[in-house]
Amino acid sequence: MMQPAFRAAVVGVGHLGRHHARILGAAPDVDLCGVADLDPDRARAVAADVGTVAVPDVREIDPPVDGAVVSVPTRDHLRVGLPLLEAGVAVLVEKPIAASIAEADRLIAAAAASGATLAVGHTERHNPAVTAALPLISAPRFIEVHRLASFQPRSLDIDVVFDVMIHDLDVVLSVVGSEPVSIEAVGVPVLSSRIDIANARLRFANGCIANLTASRISRDRVRKLRVFQPHALVSVDYAEQQVETWTVRKGSDEQVAIDGGRVGVANAEPLERELDDFVRAVRGRTSPRVTGADGRRALAVAQRIADAMMGSSESVAPLATA
Repeated sequence: MMQPAFRAAVVGVGHLGRHHARILGAAPDVDLCGVADLDPDRARAVAADVGTVAVPDVREIDPPVDGAVVSVPTRDHLRVGLPLLEAGVAVLVEKPIAASIAEADRLIAAAAASGATLAVGHTERHNPAVTAALPLISAPRFIEVHRLASFQPRSLDIDVVFDVMIHDLDVVLSVVGSEPVSIEAVGVPVLSSRIDIANARLRFANGCIANLTASRISRDRVRKLRVFQPHALVSVDYAEQQVETWTVRKGSDEQVAIDGGRVGVANAEPLERELDDFVRAVRGRTSPRVTGADGRRALAVAQRIADAMMGSSESVAPLATA
């Protein structure tokens, strides 16, 4: 028997939300039942583009939807996401998971109480290049990340750490498998009242160090990660979806040789893979690739970086995870 279509809705159809609606509206096994936005004209325009209807509140859709994407400003994640989770509706909330650790905990607790799936939109974890690179990383010792973008008049209610660096924090945490024991960070507000460029140096208990730079005021667009481990380098270009790996080996004559090159990557749209993972998790009652706990962990480290930018370097016990 064929499964009935997955009933979905999107709350917030601004810059990113309209892409969620576009993908869900075109998915063959999904019925996009409606979109909602504080701007009713925008909601109607997006609804017309993707073949659905604009609604004032997705909770009023009858019968109820199976899952909803929450793509509203971070400050509204709890207000919008909590009632959905309490009603048993699965939620994919955009990153960061919430405006604070306390709010993240409330979302996670609501999902646990109702049994609803809670996924977080750390899209890079669904990037085919990251998927291809992860099996090649076994003992990271130094990680270097650059995420640079030109200035855009959006998401200026949060620092660049919570806006874009948090993507890389999630990937780094998944690669290292633990949380940092110390952090040094600096950030500068340049074109807005919030931090526009930031650098953070994270030291982990196993000795691995990660150096991350994020900017939303650069002329060039760069999204790259490099992982150095004993006798090997793994390089990821998020934007081009390319992976290279290089290893050092000794030949029979004790001569050192370098092997490696481009790794095969099946290119795909990360956001489409993220939404497919969400639908599959809800239907199969399995964990999504990026859980609420993962989102909380990335937010906790981002908050530690923000705190470190306000003073000197910190060295404290890692925050507890949910």
